[in-house]
Amino acid sequence: MAHGIEEAQIDLAYCPGAFELPYAAQRLALTGRYDAIVALGCVIRGETAHFDYVAGEAAQVGAVARETGVPVGFGVLTTDTVEQALDRAGGKAGNKGAEAMLAAIETARLARAIEENR
Repeated sequence: MAHGIEEAQIDLAYCPGAFELPYAAQRLALTGRYDAIVALGCVIRGETAHFDYVAGEAAQVGAVARETGVPVGFGVLTTDTVEQALDRAGGKAGNKGAEAMLAAIETARLARAIEENR
């Protein structure tokens, strides 16, 4: 049990790509079943502007949090190379996914505390 959360309390929902993450996060948030959601993925820069469109859309998960009231951790890596992605996904640059999960947990706890002290 890490951070007071049992593994059985965690659901995984696989999304076809980073561009679709805001839609999937919003649908999950609207179920009312989740205290927090974490969007994980990676967009690696290529030779076209496609990277900018995909990365920009993936970042819209922040709007999902504001619209639904369900915290959404942003764990989408935007890198230039596969090596950078691996470094940030548990390699020498840390684990940005784990950091996004912790931020979502802490934000959900903050939201609960705010509601309890209204």
